[in-house]
Amino acid sequence: MERPGGRVLVIVPTYNERENLPVITRRLREALPDADLLVADDNSPDGTGEIADELAGRDDHIHVLHRPGKQGLGAAYIAGFRWGLERGYDILCEIDADGSHQPEELPQLVDSVGRGADLAIGSRWVPGGKVVNWPLRRELLSRGANIYVRLMLGIPVRDATAGFRAYRASTLRKIGLDDVESQGYCFQVDLTLRTVRHGLRVTEVPIRFVERTVGASKMSGDIMKEALWRITVWGFQGMDRRFRRRR
Repeated sequence: MERPGGRVLVIVPTYNERENLPVITRRLREALPDADLLVADDNSPDGTGEIADELAGRDDHIHVLHRPGKQGLGAAYIAGFRWGLERGYDILCEIDADGSHQPEELPQLVDSVGRGADLAIGSRWVPGGKVVNWPLRRELLSRGANIYVRLMLGIPVRDATAGFRAYRASTLRKIGLDDVESQGYCFQVDLTLRTVRHGLRVTEVPIRFVERTVGASKMSGDIMKEALWRITVWGFQGMDRRFRRRR
């Protein structure tokens, strides 16, 4: 069976997620039984890749992409997108392995693409969205980052840093992946900006985001610095283009 909109691939990037992976794959298979899953593992030293191989050996809907080492979230997703595009999937999804994104909400994103969205984002900051177990400091940081994105880039998206998404395959082909170098939060903003600038339709679906309870967060000061720097550069480049057009 295929959902409206075509064949679905869910990409799950992993690095040291051996405890979380069996749980997230089970929940994904129950939420979207007709979809395929691709675990993109960056040679996790804790054996996550071996766990992924065991899961794939028991379920032909699960596939594994072994990568040579830790190269960043953006690189893992781009490798997964290319894998899926080469095999003819119509909708390609992003989801974290740590349980912060609820697999049971993924069908809403997929169905949004099936109804015409080019990119559906699982959003914490639209009405109906919420976060669970986040300290106030982290919530303020995320809200502030997204306000900064909207002001600097002029895009009408309230949660451009979100990593819970569904893309139409044609969207990924149109926006181009060959020159994407950004990582982490910045990678999500980069692809959102490209989608908006190509005149494609972005829909935000409210979700419930839950802070991980097992394993360590991959967020770091370097990732945040990269995001701030790149968003500022993109913002000034956009202002320069608009100024030149007016002249």
